Amino acid sequence: MPYRLHIDIPLEMGEEEARIASIQILGLLADHDDKAIILNAIGIQEINYRLGHDDDRQKSNYLIKNENGHVNNKKSKIVVPKMDQIEALQTLTKLDEELDIQ
Repeated sequence: MPYRLHIDIPLEMGEEEARIASIQILGLLADHDDKAIILNAIGIQEINYRLGHDDDRQKSNYLIKNENGHVNNKKSKIVVPKMDQIEALQTLTKLDEELDIQ
């Protein structure tokens, strides 16, 4: 059974603001080529996530609502652009050398 990284970021705001903030935070993981290189280098192929609420005992995902305003219990997913893991590691090494990181 693999380990999973669970990150809990309290968002002290209303639901709509929390949805916007969540999308912005997740965009940090998904939008940049260098992040995809790092994720590929350590073997990550996808990131599952959801926006929950402390008072909700279910594992609801407030990022997915139907037309009646009911939330879903399925996780959302970011699929990391596929890159060969060895190629990703070599690219990271090259970037480190260019930046003189030791």
